[in-house]
Order: sequence, then C-alpha cells, then structure tokens
Amino acid sequence: MIRFLAAVLGCLFAFAPSAFPAAAPAAGRIAPAEFVVVLPAAADAGPGPGRLFLFVTAETGTEPRFQTKASLFGLDVRGANDGQRIVIPATTPGYPERQLGDLAPGDYLVQAVYNLLTEFPRADGHTLWAHMDQWEGQNFTRSPGNLYSEPRRVRVGAGVTARVELPLTNTVPPIVVPADTAWVQRFKFQSPLLSRFWGRPMYLGATVLLPQGYADHPQVRYPVVYLQNHFSLAPAFGFNPAPPTDAPPSWGRQRAEAAAKGQPRPEPPPGTPATGAYANVETGSEFFAAWTAPDFPRMIIVTFQHPTPYFDDSYGVNSPNCGPYGDAIMTELIPEFERRYRTIRAEYARVLTGSSTGGWGSLALQLYHPEFFGGAWAFSPDPVDFRLYYGGVDLYRDENAFREKTTPGLEGGALMNRRSSQRAAILGTQEGRFEWWKHTPFGADGYPLPVWDLQTGKIDRAVVEAMRAHNFDLREFLARTWPQLGPKLVGKLHVYAAATDSFYSNFAVRLLDEFMQGTRNPHEPGFFQYGPPSSRHGWQPVTHAELLQAMARHMEQRADAGDRPPAWRY
Repeated sequence: MIRFLAAVLGCLFAFAPSAFPAAAPAAGRIAPAEFVVVLPAAADAGPGPGRLFLFVTAETGTEPRFQTKASLFGLDVRGANDGQRIVIPATTPGYPERQLGDLAPGDYLVQAVYNLLTEFPRADGHTLWAHMDQWEGQNFTRSPGNLYSEPRRVRVGAGVTARVELPLTNTVPPIVVPADTAWVQRFKFQSPLLSRFWGRPMYLGATVLLPQGYADHPQVRYPVVYLQNHFSLAPAFGFNPAPPTDAPPSWGRQRAEAAAKGQPRPEPPPGTPATGAYANVETGSEFFAAWTAPDFPRMIIVTFQHPTPYFDDSYGVNSPNCGPYGDAIMTELIPEFERRYRTIRAEYARVLTGSSTGGWGSLALQLYHPEFFGGAWAFSPDPVDFRLYYGGVDLYRDENAFREKTTPGLEGGALMNRRSSQRAAILGTQEGRFEWWKHTPFGADGYPLPVWDLQTGKIDRAVVEAMRAHNFDLREFLARTWPQLGPKLVGKLHVYAAATDSFYSNFAVRLLDEFMQGTRNPHEPGFFQYGPPSSRHGWQPVTHAELLQAMARHMEQRADAGDRPPAWRY
C-alpha cells in the first residue's frame, strides 16, 4: 500500500487558470536564459487551451518530467495558434522557487510539457476547463495526447542571455492496458450518472484479482474485498506470478513465517524505519505464493478505478465538485462487477480496505453504507476529524493554516501546508495536489473553492462548514448520527495509523479512537492499532496475506447459516 505514497507526492494533475502572484526577484539570483516553448504547427488551430509546465532539474538520468524533485513552473495558454512561440518570463511562478528568476546559477536539464484541457459543460450550468483523464490516473506527465519537448541542457548564470527553444515535438502515446489473464482481469464502462453530470462521456472501471481455482469451480460464489487507493492498473497488493528472485525473503515474509510457526517475530535492526520494505509487506511474488496456497481462503479482490477531471480518484463519495461518484460506484460499478463475476451478494461477504486516500475512502463507504458492507480495514487514512486536519490544523478554530503550532508532534505542519499550497498554486489555483478539492463547494465560476487561501493560509470558514454539512468530517458525522449508525457498525471498523504520519493524519485517527471509546447504546470501541515510534505513512502491522486471512475469519464469523462451512474454501 505504501507504494501509493510516492504517487500522491509526485502525481501532477489537470488544472484551471492560475492566479498565484509572482514574487519579487530574490536577492543574489541571476535571471536565467530566455525559455521559449514552440507549439507544433498543424493544419488546425493548434493544440487548444492548456497549461504549460517547465521542469528544471540538476539531476540527470531521467527525463525532468518524471523527477518528483524537479523545480516546476507553470502558466496558462489560451487560444494557441499554429506554431505559436510562448515565452516563459522570469516572473513565472514556480515550486520550490517562487519564480523562474529565482533559479540559482548552474547547469540544468529542462523540459516543457503542455497539458491539454477539455471543455466540460456541466449539468449544474457551469462550463469548466479541465484535463480529461485518459485512463492514466490524472498524471499529465504521461497523459495520452499531451505534448512535451526533448530535454535540453542549459546554463543559468551571469552573462547567459541565450534564447533556449523547447519545441513540443513529442506526443504521449495511448495507455496500453495489460491483457487479461487467468488471475487478473480488467473492465471499463461509461457511467450514465457521471456522463450526465460532466456533460461528456465519463468512465468507471476495476481491476479484478481472481482466486486460485475460480475457473475450475463454476458453482462457487466468493466474498469480495473492495480495495481503494490511487489510480492504478496494477493488480492488488503487487500480485506477481513471476518466480521469486534469489534475494532473501522480504522483512514482511520473515515476520509472517515466524508468526505461522508460533515464534516471536524478529525485530528490525536499530534505526530501521517501520515503513516501505519494513512495513511488514511481502513482495509481489511472495503474495502470489500465499494467494495460490492450498489452504488460503478464496476470495475476489476488486480495485476501484474512478479518476475525475480533478484528481486520480474521487474518494468514492458524492461531492459538489466531482459529482455523484459515490452513487455511481454503488449503483453502477459494483452491480456491473457483480453481474460479471460470481460473488456472494450479502453484507458479510463485502469488505473494504485501503491506505491513505484509500483508507479514508474505505471508512467513508462503510459509514455511508453500513448495511451493504461487512467491515473496513483502513490504513493511514487521510484526516478523519477536521479538528486535526492536514498539518494538524483545526479547521473549526484556527484562523490560519500557515501558523506554526507548538503542540508536540505537530511541529512542521504549518510549513508542510505552506509548501503544499505553493505547489498546488503552480499546478493551478482552481485545482491541485490537495485532495480536499473533491470535498469543497465550488465558487461562482464553478471551480472548487480552497479550504484556505493558498497565498495567505487564511481558512475559509464557509467552505469548512459546507464540507462538514456533506459529512466529510467522518468523526463529526459519526457523533451526529451514532444512535442510527452505531448498531450497524458493531465489529466493523478497523483503523491503523503510524506513530509519525507524514501528513499528521495519525492525530485525527486518535480523535476518532477517543470518540469510539466513549460511545454508548451501543458501546462500540472499534479496533485501533498504532505503529512503533519509527513508523511512517502507509505503515501496516501485517502482510497483505495476513490481512486477507483476518478478513476471511471476520467474514466466516458473520456468515449466513447456509454458508457454514463457507463455500469459498475448497
């Protein structure tokens, strides 16, 4: 699951007009060479409206557009003409530099990318320009049809006045969807609900991981694990039928084998962070070996695919900006999956899981549809309580998201918010890296309103209240509806958080935990587990195989009488 963190940090999305003001030239900096992007000449009126990005990096070996640490500068292009030359001025805003003129003297590799925008005549009467996802997961650096230049080496410094032209000579090719196998299958279809809302054909899909023996037992129906994470065509949990390498077993596999033998789990070397390879996660080949073992419980894993014009996933809920994605998933995507595959169509046999964004999404679906799903296992969920939002901000009481806090553990949260806001503004002030864009209301122009001003950090209380009214503060929603929801959630909520989350979301998990401990009628504390001091965002205490085995036990305990012994064990 933690592999999705890199996508969260590095993913670049589709953006509407930017209005981030240019900072004054920094003292001691020298203006760079003049960059000129040359749009391709064509018989038509050119590539159309878009947002132009310039990537600048001192590193070599990889194209700048694929380097997450490259400096990024952006500006809008409207009404482009054939062969138009676009000068990128020194005042162009950027990240981490405030503007292009702030680049330090030195040698760089530069590359331009032109992100094409599409007109969306939305059903609410607003016409918006945003990037149409091409099943790449709203990553404009590899979105089919987008234009990009060859990387060029340039020197920035005293006396350098050369005009550097960057012709957009390349077009990103279409996404190649992997062919179906006996194990992994994919489907995609047009969503009537979403197409109606956006005024253009919009699509939902899924990647399906089938159990051992699915084709050989046509009479068997299976329980389903619905997995939410950032967009990916890859099968769940890194599933990989390729033979394992000669490398030593992964840390997660060593711990799993020790647990299977009833032995104490080995501890990592001192100083080893409890994340990544040390988050107890097995390799894809190891997961394949467990998945196909004779005694492994048979189930289907479905990875939702629901990219929006704003982000690579919708959170799986209805929202003012993204539209009825929650309804589309529940009334279109899941029924389409159940029509295609043999499933047990019962509450206990439908469970949810996910990490980070997927952690929040899996919790939200369980809370919003408590009688449809039989349990949720959420890892490092995005903030589930607005009193401790991104960076530890209290959206209800704090005035500014850039104001540093002295609360132990929250130091640095304001800096994170300030930097993230600067980057979001470069990507486009109407949209950006922040996932709250899916939750906020929209303004008079139809574009999303930010929770706080990206330049000043001032929190917009009206936006916060609108988000709360839409039940996006999950802890507050639970507290407000507990008499109705509580009895339907007994034994269903499992939440895991790192000790030191990169986005400070572990603090919100503790607030949810505190609320659950105090519930009455019924008293339902849920299950909460926290990582060791060195754990980071994406931490989980078990391997993926162990997680699925725990889910199977949970479903067996709740199975209907006719399913005992469960039909999904051969």
